Amino acid sequence: MANHDSTTTANPQSLGFQPVTQAEISALLKTPLGTSHDLFQVLDICERYAEILIENKNIAERMALCGRLYAGLEVLKVVLDKPLPEHLIESLTAENSDIEVHACPLTPESDLMREYCSALTLVLLNQQESAEQQKTITGLLFEMINALVEDLKAPRFVRTDSGLAMIDSQAGNHLH
Repeated sequence: MANHDSTTTANPQSLGFQPVTQAEISALLKTPLGTSHDLFQVLDICERYAEILIENKNIAERMALCGRLYAGLEVLKVVLDKPLPEHLIESLTAENSDIEVHACPLTPESDLMREYCSALTLVLLNQQESAEQQKTITGLLFEMINALVEDLKAPRFVRTDSGLAMIDSQAGNHLH
């Protein structure tokens, strides 16, 4: 049970969310999403589905959002296996002086975290839990998607005198 010192951010009021209009939900549900999108585009849309899902109490809309989120997570599965385009490599590159060690001890591999999010989405789609359990699962899903997005958008590369290198790799292991 959370106390007043909790750092949990699953409560939409504490995050400063603006109320979502019916038109916004409709537009989001109609937004095309496929494997032609890049990693950041897929992450952004999945994150938006989760944001609206946590705010929404309409069962039909929640089911539609869960279905779209699940589809987005399946697209993410494919996109994670693709090579990164140059513009994303640039976005994920830090200068030597800007390197911060980005490690969340609770964040598993991206594929595994994506699978966890998919599993929670399926649980919500099955509608077998009580309203209170669904609220808790939705909050957990929201938190996990945010952690996945934060992890996948964190710098992975560093610019060195001899080209790009992975931040967490040995100095001799260069990309270019």
